[in-house]
Amino acid sequence: MDLTGQKAPDFTLPRDGGGEISLSGLQPAPVVLYFYPRDDTPGCTTEAIEFTAALEAFGKAGAKIVGVSRDAVAKHEKFIAKHDLGIPLVADEDGAVCEAYGVWVEKNMYGKKSMGIERATFLIDGEGKVVREWRKVKVKGHVEEVLEAAQGL
Repeated sequence: MDLTGQKAPDFTLPRDGGGEISLSGLQPAPVVLYFYPRDDTPGCTTEAIEFTAALEAFGKAGAKIVGVSRDAVAKHEKFIAKHDLGIPLVADEDGAVCEAYGVWVEKNMYGKKSMGIERATFLIDGEGKVVREWRKVKVKGHVEEVLEAAQGL
């Protein structure tokens, strides 16, 4: 599934700290929407810390960052507090948004197949169109690549 050039699926999800975030509500700002498998795991923690560290640079580019996983809001809040994260995290507990973006996939770890979130990032322009997507993301160097693309909008 390639969403590049298409209208990004809109959503409204509960976020850390209470309230909700909707994709359409963030417009006209460009949005970096990143999906990650689970709070407080090594790769997810590194990615969240790196996005937090780059928050000011993304802000200068006019872009907002939102992280999405299927973890509950309470788990997000613990994750944010533990690592002093500065990015909003939304809870897609029923997986509908993961499905809409095609990131709920079969994974194979040590020969065991299971369903899970494929680490992926979508850069969405101010009109709500996906201008770039990264799938099967490797954390190292990823935030810098996304920032460069956001600065190019």
